[in-house]
Amino acid sequence: MDRDELIYDWNLVEDTPAPKHPIEFDDETLRDGLQCPSVTNPPIEQKIELLHLMSDLGIGHANVGLPGAGPHVVETVTRLVEEIRDAKLALKPNCAARTMAVDIRPVAEITQKTGVPIEVCMFIGSSPIRAYTEDWDLKTMLKHSVSALEFANKEGLPVMFVTEDTTRAHPRTLDALYGAALDHGAGRLCFCDTVGHSVPQGVVSLMRWARSLIDKSGRTDVKIDWHGHMDRGLGVPNAIAALQSGAHRVHGTALGIGERAGNAPMDLLLANLKLAGWIDNDLTRLGEYVELTSRAVNVPVPASYPIFGRDAFETGTGVHAAAVIKAKQKGDDWLADRVYSGVPAGEFGLKQVIRVGPMCGKSNVVWWLESHGYDASDALVDRLFQAAKDARKLLEDDELHALAKGSSTGGQAPKGSAAAEV
Repeated sequence: MDRDELIYDWNLVEDTPAPKHPIEFDDETLRDGLQCPSVTNPPIEQKIELLHLMSDLGIGHANVGLPGAGPHVVETVTRLVEEIRDAKLALKPNCAARTMAVDIRPVAEITQKTGVPIEVCMFIGSSPIRAYTEDWDLKTMLKHSVSALEFANKEGLPVMFVTEDTTRAHPRTLDALYGAALDHGAGRLCFCDTVGHSVPQGVVSLMRWARSLIDKSGRTDVKIDWHGHMDRGLGVPNAIAALQSGAHRVHGTALGIGERAGNAPMDLLLANLKLAGWIDNDLTRLGEYVELTSRAVNVPVPASYPIFGRDAFETGTGVHAAAVIKAKQKGDDWLADRVYSGVPAGEFGLKQVIRVGPMCGKSNVVWWLESHGYDASDALVDRLFQAAKDARKLLEDDELHALAKGSSTGGQAPKGSAAAEV
């Protein structure tokens, strides 16, 4: 059959056009991501390796730190910017800074030392709850913002003006703060769901307001950024809603690491936009990006993590496995990759895997035996199938080899998972 006839795509029933402008990404793994309470700060060598992967994945922009935090961060940021320069990476660096000259000055000094333009991402809280807690009034917030904007302009730094907690801020406050940023030449305005409060429709409403604000300013050179968190688990859909509603650049971190429940996962955002046909980035190394981040920050990839978790393309269920095997037996890898998967594993350098366990069918056992060079006789299939049904979890390769050879122990059988790739 025509492949287009095999999947009816309800995602395409309504008109959901891709953004008219190129989609840009800003990787916050090495700044916001490292604020995750559970992470280990990686050595500089692994940070450099991550920069290379970001470049290869076409991410385009990377936040490399907050130099205002002290000399140790200045040293790290300088080394990362030098690597971007010397290795000619397809990345543009940016740095976070409070709306204070003391934070912005080190960014300017690193730019002068390396010769690399660094975008300064200056931020200030904007919501009523934050202002009340800090004893700020709008006059104070504006004074800090204008002073910082003028200082950045004097230093020749490109500016992204960021309001924290934008999704819980009043339009009057946002109008004043972003208006000052527009008046003082900021090239980007960043709208933040700092505590993961927003739902997609809220993002749409905010993006409409943002576009209207920029249109009224008469500035045609300003771009919109979206920065979201995962407190409600909506980081990816919110970022997609932002792009559909006018955002030019979206932020994320590898594995979604970040404060509390984390940031929007950059890997899942890239994968979803690729599957939607909105980007054509080569994502064959996306798994490496996830795995390296996991090792570098000492945060394991959850087994059920979409696409890159161990369980994402594995099945030990009889009905599911039987369908995948039948598709494979038709000689159609495309079919096998989609019959029981909404994400084609091959798009990301991965494969479907058949496991043997208490919920499997005999087809799982036959597939495993044949994949490992055994003659799948009825007696042998029955022996492994009964052992699988009696087990409380999926069987591992050494257990299955032992059963296939008639032994009750692992003996010299090879180690590893009971996985037969399809």
